[in-house]
Amino acid sequence: MDKNKLNRKTAMFVRWLHIYLSMISFALVLFFAVTGLTLNHAEKFTGELHTQQHKGRLDSTWTNSKDTTKIDRLNIVEQLRQANGIHGSLNDFRIDDDQLAVAFKGPGYAADVFITRATGAYDLTITTTGWIGVVNDLHKGRDTGNGWSVFIDVAALLLALVSLTGLLLILFLKKRRLSGLAVAAAGLLMGWLVYKIWIK
Repeated sequence: MDKNKLNRKTAMFVRWLHIYLSMISFALVLFFAVTGLTLNHAEKFTGELHTQQHKGRLDSTWTNSKDTTKIDRLNIVEQLRQANGIHGSLNDFRIDDDQLAVAFKGPGYAADVFITRATGAYDLTITTTGWIGVVNDLHKGRDTGNGWSVFIDVAALLLALVSLTGLLLILFLKKRRLSGLAVAAAGLLMGWLVYKIWIK
């Protein structure tokens, strides 16, 4: 196979890869672009803060063992979830002399429980920050669990591939190669200048 034919086939493959990677990543780019704006202008895009208060009681045999290793963490957490519709992941379980403090976290969501060890009585505060709080936490990967963390890594790799295939594609376009690379270099220079002038 001659060199020109190989170049044409390679260019066609890179173009095909770039187009379909771009279409797959379109929603990702839109999501991270919009949430980047809401995070960068947090004072204008504030989530609606809602707070709920609940009271309840757990079996004191789960909470009041003198041996703290015998405090029934599993039953405490599961009962709190079932009785109050708590979601999110368990973030903290702290044992003090007279009190247990249990915290659940999720995107735009927090549930904090304070339990009196002697009686099992508890006070629960659930705080939500609306959809803006949810998408901002998803953007940052905060309190989102391992699954979303993997998703962010995959999204980052996908966007990197889109950028690389775009750069490769411009190398095959002789008439636009120089101007394309010049624009890419200008973009890098612009970022560096912003950093040097306004940040460093």
